[in-house]
Amino acid sequence: MTEAITVRPVARASAGRVLLAGGVVAGPLWVTVALVQGLARDGFDFRRHPVSVLSNGDLGWLQIGNFIVAGLLCVGAALALRRTPHPGLGPVSGPWLLGQYGLGLVLAGVFTADPLDGFPAGTPRGPGEVSWHGVAHLGAGAVAFTALVGACLVAARRFARRGERGWATYSGITGTFFAVAWLVLMATGGHPVAMVAFAVAVVAGWAWVSLTLLRAVR
Repeated sequence: MTEAITVRPVARASAGRVLLAGGVVAGPLWVTVALVQGLARDGFDFRRHPVSVLSNGDLGWLQIGNFIVAGLLCVGAALALRRTPHPGLGPVSGPWLLGQYGLGLVLAGVFTADPLDGFPAGTPRGPGEVSWHGVAHLGAGAVAFTALVGACLVAARRFARRGERGWATYSGITGTFFAVAWLVLMATGGHPVAMVAFAVAVVAGWAWVSLTLLRAVR
């Protein structure tokens, strides 16, 4: 009986570390797959196209899978955080927001973005038509982005209360930068500078997720 009682917490801890590690690698995986596609696929331009449009064309399944896998890894990490104390994310609000972020990514993969401005090859230039699944994709993005910004700001506040100024500043800057880049992108209707700035913000957001979860793993 004593052995069984001892093994169960160890098994749970190991499973939690695996889920948290999955959340750590979600960002590098997502960024790498998206970057390679963006550089390799004909007609794609980071100055004109959001990464979401990579879900179209013969190789669209790569980005669809990228969204879904990264999202599920974040959901798994959020579940693990409910049992693993974290100084910044906390036991409730942080895990909930990280799970919402992951869910938004999964939905962004399920509901694909519409072809846009010459991509994939053969698509007319310009904004094009917006389908129902294109609208759903935009909604999924809003769910994910607001959750990521919220998680950063929640962590910034909790770290500040603990006197961890470095982590508080880093979390606050990341969340603010992401929010501003997103709002500017929407306000400008996809200006090339705003497109590039938002792409940088997405990478910065993923870096924050990975580093924050890495602290929980350790």
